[in-house]
Amino acid sequence: MSGRPLDVLEASLGERVAVRLKSGDEYVGELAGYDQHMNLVLEEVTIPAEESISGDGEPIEDTTIIRGDNVVSITP
Repeated sequence: MSGRPLDVLEASLGERVAVRLKSGDEYVGELAGYDQHMNLVLEEVTIPAEESISGDGEPIEDTTIIRGDNVVSITP
């Protein structure tokens, strides 16, 4: 795997990655897409029940879009 960031993202498409944000939050999911600004699309991200907006108390798996400006690290 090359050390250039976009090459690493390309090689990680379809794989599970961990993304840490400036806020300290961490998302783990399948990398479905990205762009030159490192905006990310993660699929099958498990959202804890207490953060779910559905209000039913059940954890959900969802698609999440993360703005590249908020990303601190991506671990393939």
